[in-house]
Amino acid sequence: MTLIVYGHPFSSYTQKVLIALYENDISFEFRMIAPDQPENTAEWADRWPIRKFPLLVDGNTTVAETSIIIEYLDMNHPGQVRFIPDDPDLALQVRFMDRFFDQHVMNAMQWAVDGALGLNGVQKEPGLEVAIDKLNRAYAWLEQKLDGLKWALGDSFTMADCAAGPSLFYADWTHEIPQDCRNLRAYRDRLLARPSFARAIDEARPFRSYFPLGAPDRD
Repeated sequence: MTLIVYGHPFSSYTQKVLIALYENDISFEFRMIAPDQPENTAEWADRWPIRKFPLLVDGNTTVAETSIIIEYLDMNHPGQVRFIPDDPDLALQVRFMDRFFDQHVMNAMQWAVDGALGLNGVQKEPGLEVAIDKLNRAYAWLEQKLDGLKWALGDSFTMADCAAGPSLFYADWTHEIPQDCRNLRAYRDRLLARPSFARAIDEARPFRSYFPLGAPDRD
């Protein structure tokens, strides 16, 4: 039975799951959540009343939350790329880096987006200031962490890199990674060149006008 993914191509967290699916060439049906496709929205809301996407449906199994979805794929639809190492210590490191990119990069960037949209009581300028402060601290830590590494944990592409791609993509649009963060900038470039993420980026291009801070003319 074909997997079903509910989401939107411009959504960072949808992209995180798409990267994992594309890495192992897993067949799936994509059902976009958009105003002009109300049937998909109705199905998605019925399956997951919390109304957060992406959402994965595998037969009678419904899986929410990006990291859980990727771990589910690793367990039930394994491919050449393994996103969680068998070694428990390495697996814990992957899960930590996955959380770091989601919590300290993507969520930091979200302060600026919420401010631009007037959401959650965040105003534009204060929201941007908070985002810049948080991102600067995350960038500095990552610059040291990535020294000498190809991917987030070394030579193997893992769930942490699935999280890193969209996080650093949109974070750099919000507050550009400083020029002196050479390790981090090179890592982002490698992510952009990875075929799975490059495909996700290309599929999202028609929606760049949605970025409330204004999408830069690059990437």
